Amino acid sequence: MDYILADVLGYCMGVRKAMEKAVDAASLNPGKKIYSAGPLIHNPNALKKLENLGIGILKTDTELENSIVIIRAHGIPPEEKKRLSCSGAELVDATCPRVLSSQRLAEKYYKEGYQVFLAGDKNHGEIEGLAGFAPGCIVLENPGDAENLNQIPEKSVLIGQTTIKDDEYQAIAGKLKSKNPGIIICNTLCPAAGKRQAALADLAQKVEGIIVVGGRNSANTKRLFYSASALVKKAWHIENPEEIPPEVFELDKVGITAGASTPDEDIEKVMEYLGSGIKG
Repeated sequence: MDYILADVLGYCMGVRKAMEKAVDAASLNPGKKIYSAGPLIHNPNALKKLENLGIGILKTDTELENSIVIIRAHGIPPEEKKRLSCSGAELVDATCPRVLSSQRLAEKYYKEGYQVFLAGDKNHGEIEGLAGFAPGCIVLENPGDAENLNQIPEKSVLIGQTTIKDDEYQAIAGKLKSKNPGIIICNTLCPAAGKRQAALADLAQKVEGIIVVGGRNSANTKRLFYSASALVKKAWHIENPEEIPPEVFELDKVGITAGASTPDEDIEKVMEYLGSGIKG
């Protein structure tokens, strides 16, 4: 059995920078209490690494004076950031630059009197953060949500979660345009997410099955798995190599891809596991 890596996999730019900022904060401030405002990224192994460095996840009753709080890669609502700024804590902003750009757009259009529509998962940290910049915004999780809208104000704008699949975003945009041709459609999707999906499609042409490595609570990793499941007959979503089933070793060629929040070492461990021939 041979394995082939996708051309694009693992940490995206925003996640890598967030992890670097967190590691730097820990190394430069030994003995100081450090927290992240929510999970820094959506990967259990990465969060365990941060925990081992002394970085905990912020709780509502945590005393923050003289501590450091790292803002998660997905961003946070402005009200929460203001509260943290007034708490006596030093803030380290690890928000993905692309998410910051989306936040600025949401705030701009809200202040100009636009009805803001957000396309994405309403329970995702990025969407929750964006919503804080545009009170009264409407979250659309799928084209059906857009179809069910009775009317759309003349001054309306659509902003997408950076990791939403392009075809999903275009489908939602199309439904809105059919109701209001003048709606502004913002190009907020992360190019890396599209490249990751394209690399997966290319990989699927070369293998019999695909292993998707990443956290089960990672939205973009789950999207990769759904796509892989549609592209090949066999696909598996794993967090650790021990979860690889024996049937993988019965294939001639298996592909490996990984979500944007999957550490390099997680991918390397899967490669080592497959190379060892261990079948569980």
